[in-house]
This record gives sequence, structure tokens and C-alpha cells, in this order.
Amino acid sequence: MGVITFILIGSSVALPAVALWALWWADREGQFRHADKAALLPFDDQEPVGRMTDVVLNRPSVPVASLKP
Repeated sequence: MGVITFILIGSSVALPAVALWALWWADREGQFRHADKAALLPFDDQEPVGRMTDVVLNRPSVPVASLKP
């Protein structure tokens, strides 16, 4: 068996094992609980959900669909 074959077989076993361990750890630590609340963490009173606050050069950004050629 060559070195490259050993690396390919080893990585095809090790990488999924590490991914499964990471998912198990995240579940055990409660990282997946209340995912709907975690999605709202970037928002606050200054940038509420559903209100556009992004501006470029003091003008609101224009949706791409409303641009005319």
C-alpha cells in the first residue's frame, strides 16, 4: 500500500468521524436548542427585524429587480 492510499483511506475515515463528533458535541452542549431565537440575535432596537437599515452613500439600497437597463 502506498502512502497516498493510506492518506486517502485514513482521511475518508477520520474526517466523517470528526464531523460526527462535532455534531454530537454541539448537541450535548445545547447549541441546537432554540435555533429560532438564535437566528434573531443580530437584531436589536436600532436594526429591527423586517426593517431595511442598510444604506450606501446615505441612500437606501435599491433592489435589483427595480433597476431598469
